[in-house]
Amino acid sequence: MFWEDGKKAWVVRVQVGEEAVRRTCKGVKRDADDDALRSLALQTARDEGYDLATGDVRVKR
Repeated sequence: MFWEDGKKAWVVRVQVGEEAVRRTCKGVKRDADDDALRSLALQTARDEGYDLATGDVRVKR
């Protein structure tokens, strides 16, 4: 998960093997805490059909 300045939004990037999915998460403040961002990333991955563990999520600031 990383902040994209151009979109002024957090972006979740899920990569499994060769497949990669990117989803923009609007409405989340840039200064959101890491726990909230991890929860959002996990939910986004679940919505896309992936089952990740909390330890699989990295937040890049």
